Amino acid sequence: MNQKAFLVGADLGNLSGANFSDHMQELELLSKTAGYDIVKVLSQKVSKINSSLYLGSGKVDEILNLAKYHNVKYLIFDNELTPAQSKNINKKYKKITVIDRADLILQIFMKHAKTRESKVQVELAQLQYLLPRLTRAWTHLERQMGGIGSRAGAGETQIEVDRRLLRDRISKLRNELTKIEKNRITRTKKRVNSYKVALVGYTNAGKSTLMKSISGADVLIKDQLFATLDTTVRSVNLDKYNTILLSDTVGFVRKLPHHLVASFKSTLNEVVDADLILIVLDSSSGQVIEHYKVIKEVLNNINANTNDYIVVLNKIDQIDNHKKIQNLNFVFPNAIFISALNSLRIEELKLKIVEFMEKNYKTVNLKLPYSNSKNISLIQNSTFVISRKYKDEYLHIKAKGPIGKIDSLLKLLSK
Repeated sequence: MNQKAFLVGADLGNLSGANFSDHMQELELLSKTAGYDIVKVLSQKVSKINSSLYLGSGKVDEILNLAKYHNVKYLIFDNELTPAQSKNINKKYKKITVIDRADLILQIFMKHAKTRESKVQVELAQLQYLLPRLTRAWTHLERQMGGIGSRAGAGETQIEVDRRLLRDRISKLRNELTKIEKNRITRTKKRVNSYKVALVGYTNAGKSTLMKSISGADVLIKDQLFATLDTTVRSVNLDKYNTILLSDTVGFVRKLPHHLVASFKSTLNEVVDADLILIVLDSSSGQVIEHYKVIKEVLNNINANTNDYIVVLNKIDQIDNHKKIQNLNFVFPNAIFISALNSLRIEELKLKIVEFMEKNYKTVNLKLPYSNSKNISLIQNSTFVISRKYKDEYLHIKAKGPIGKIDSLLKLLSK
């Protein structure tokens, strides 16, 4: 199957040359992940986006002529196009398929969706994307409707029917997602006494590798964008007394379509509900600061911007420039530098997590009769025991643990 494609970008001059190049390189990686064979990367410097064709008419004609010459079937654009822009480009050359950034990301998501939840989320986002663009699929019927002033025929009716069917399907998917989210909330309630830590980061920053390094769990690790779509949650013992629930979520990326963020709301709730967020960054990337800004923007959009967080600068084994590490230290003074792949400084990261856990700890003094060996064992096995004093018929224990867990234990002991 011919999957030959051109990448097309508009250089608005608001980015440095290096940054624009990085944007196009990211588009190339996205395109390859989706399965396209990139033939050329094409761009035009413009002062503003052409509302009709995205780029200037002459440049679009030049690109389409090159596509014919190279037998290229796909044009992949670095921005989300309006329905009119896509339609107008396609009118110029019927054999070309126009794909914008949002469509490309949706294709990758559909390819990588494994569970029912992620499949529903992706389909919902796809249909919301398709709804205003539906007329593109029916351009062959426009000719059946005659010229201006003629009576609308079956083509127009068919479009309206399809729009209604799409809206009905969107409604059903939303209802299904609501049910899935209720089940997720039920599961989350069972974790109320657990300290929850969420991994977030730019896609391909090494979150899944870090998940494996911290937990020892066998999780999917691929050198692909959006290899992880479904949230993975693992219980991790940081030490003898501290256990966390660690979750790995979908990766972030520049210009992540807003309807995609909305569709993945239930998955991203793992981040919103987290006690602590680990923002994982690829320290070897030239765009590490921009990636951090993208992540913070998404966290703000999902109302997770007030959660405690630690910046984790991953892949330090790939940096051989001491000055770059100094610069990163200056920009991220409280960050932890690690290599998840080589398990470098993972223990330091665990200690940092425990520090944050301590802020949510509660210390209690308990007086238990020696005869109540069951409760004594429960306290000693589920909390950090600071001291024990043996007096008369009672054991006096000073212990600390997560507030939720301590409160649950006190409730249990009071029965």
